[in-house]
Amino acid sequence: MKGYVYILASKPYGTLYTGVTTNLAERIYAHRQGTGSNFTRKYKVARLVLVEEYNLVAHAIQRETSLKRWNRDWKIKLIEKSNPDWNDLYADLA
Repeated sequence: MKGYVYILASKPYGTLYTGVTTNLAERIYAHRQGTGSNFTRKYKVARLVLVEEYNLVAHAIQRETSLKRWNRDWKIKLIEKSNPDWNDLYADLA
């Protein structure tokens, strides 16, 4: 089963949230509705700025665990490498 690691942002260079899921569209929709997590609801973190797809959920979980240990600057550089304008990638999921 495929897995996805994603990073949400409140705005460019704003609050970041890193997560993992097997159903990306459904999970991001939940975050946007305020039901994804208490953290994303509290800090209004709903802009999808990075997605990484893995063939195995276990690999996605390993990557998420690794990313959560990264410092903020490293995460920002990772985002800007593939999404320099911090565009919301949610529309691309449909």
